[in-house]
Amino acid sequence: MTERWAQKLNVDKLEQIKARLGMKELHSEDGGPFHTITNADGSKDLGMTRVLVGDDQVKKVVYHAITNEVHPPGAPAPFLLDSHMVFAFTDEASPIPHWTFDSVFSAPFYAMHLDLLPRVDLGSHRTYMDYVFGHLNDTFAAGKSHPGLSEAQLTPRQRSIMSQWMLAYRVHADNYPAMDVNVQAYLDWWFQLLDEGLPQNVLDSIKDTDIAARDAANRALIFNREVDPVWDLIGPMVGDRQSELLRAQLETNEVVYEIPADFKVPARTEPVMSH
Repeated sequence: MTERWAQKLNVDKLEQIKARLGMKELHSEDGGPFHTITNADGSKDLGMTRVLVGDDQVKKVVYHAITNEVHPPGAPAPFLLDSHMVFAFTDEASPIPHWTFDSVFSAPFYAMHLDLLPRVDLGSHRTYMDYVFGHLNDTFAAGKSHPGLSEAQLTPRQRSIMSQWMLAYRVHADNYPAMDVNVQAYLDWWFQLLDEGLPQNVLDSIKDTDIAARDAANRALIFNREVDPVWDLIGPMVGDRQSELLRAQLETNEVVYEIPADFKVPARTEPVMSH
C-alpha cells in the first residue's frame, strides 16, 4: 500500500478536534482504543473505534477505521479497503452543524466525503444557510475544481439528508494529498462557528425549528441501513453485532457500549438502490 493518506488526514483532524476542544478520549479496559474492530468470527483485527466525549458544545466524536481485503459477490477480484471516518457531533439542541470527513482508499483511488451537517432545513431558512454555509462557497468551488475528480456514487436520497456544500468525490492517489487544504478549511470554519456562535438574527430566523427533534430524525436517516448501502459491505466483514455497534455509535450522542448478543441485522424492506 502507498502512504496511508486516508488514515493520515483523518487522524490529523481527529487529533486537532481533541486538542482544540479539550475532548476526553474513552478507552477499553486495557487502555487501548474504545473498541477494536475484528472480522466476523473475531479471529483477525481489522481496525478500531475511537470515541471522544465533551461537556461543552461538542458532545461526542466518533472515529471508525477499517482496513481489510474485501471480496464482493460477483467481483472479478478482491480489493484492499482502507477506510477512515470522523464524525464530530455538537449538542442535540445546538444550531451549530456537525462536522464530518471520511476517506476510503481502494487502489488507485481515494473516495472522500466532507461536510457540515445543517441543523435546520436549508430550503426554508435562507439566513441560516447564507451565514453558516455561504462562508464555504469559495472552498467548495475550489474543491470541486481539484484535478482528476469524479463524482461519488451517492443516491439523491443520500444527498438530500446532507448539505449541498458536501464535497464527495473519487480522487486519484497522486492528487489526493492536495485535497487536505479543503478539509482543513471546512474544519477551521467549524471551529470558528463553535468559538463565535451564531449572530442573533440567525438564531431568531430558526426559532420555528425543534433542533433536537430534527437532529434525531436526520441522524436516523443518515445512518439508516436502507438509506446508506455501505452497511451492506461492512456487515459481512465484521458480523451483525459489531456492525450494529459501529452504526449505533453514530446515531446518538450517548455512548453505546454493547449490542445484545442475539442481535441480527433486520431484513431489508426495499431493494438496494443503485449508488
